Amino acid sequence: MYFLKIALSATIALFLASNVVQAGDVKKGEKVFKRCKACHLVDKEKHKTGPHLVNLFGREAGSLEDYKKYSNAIKASGIVWNEESLDGFLTKPKAYLKGTKMAYAGLKKEADRANVIAYLKTFSQ
Repeated sequence: MYFLKIALSATIALFLASNVVQAGDVKKGEKVFKRCKACHLVDKEKHKTGPHLVNLFGREAGSLEDYKKYSNAIKASGIVWNEESLDGFLTKPKAYLKGTKMAYAGLKKEADRANVIAYLKTFSQ
């Protein structure tokens, strides 16, 4: 029975660890974000093809009133941007949210996503 409890505890710990976004490196995230700059700004509340990402964390997806190009899917999603939702979205946007207009295929590497998320957090209050 004791060994069963240990095995169960270890399994739960591994499950929880696999579902937590790893801490990222801001400098590496800045380099990865260069792929995103064609469509998004982080240092100005100005839109490009995509909405700006200033103060992204804690913001409901599709909620910037002065950005008019959101898909119906993103406006109706109810997503609030945080580490977990961004990780899922950045992995493969069209799979995470059917109907999104985001054309980017996604970041396959977990480290790249974690680094971009860490970088984006520096532009949120």
